[in-house]
Amino acid sequence: MEQTWWTTLILNPVYFSPRAMKKKVWGQLLSLNLTQCDMEPLTSPKLLRAFFPALCKKIKMVPYGKPMLQRFGNGYLEGYSALQFIETSSITVHCDEVDSRAFVDIFSCKTFDSEAAKKFCQKHFGAKKVTLKNFYRT
Repeated sequence: MEQTWWTTLILNPVYFSPRAMKKKVWGQLLSLNLTQCDMEPLTSPKLLRAFFPALCKKIKMVPYGKPMLQRFGNGYLEGYSALQFIETSSITVHCDEVDSRAFVDIFSCKTFDSEAAKKFCQKHFGAKKVTLKNFYRT
């Protein structure tokens, strides 16, 4: 097999477990729905910006650049959305102030501890309930 950047990435055991490698996994996606959140983490640009480096440290990811944060929308759809590129893909957050919810998606070509990510996000946003989907893209 010709050695390319992606074969190096896929075949590197640091990135994927043997089980995942058999399935020719491209990446891991964790989608979290955080409900009954505290209002301050949903509305504070400072807390949202601080969220990304702390989460990256927790799940052993390397941020690429600074987080992007934008408040937009109208009426009940108005709120913050944020994006942090990481060396192996990205982390996005969408905040719903009306219903006190946060939606976090972590996609990476490097596997990470989904339970650690869940606990960290739940604590950061003060969520009383969390639902998640964690799967591997092939």
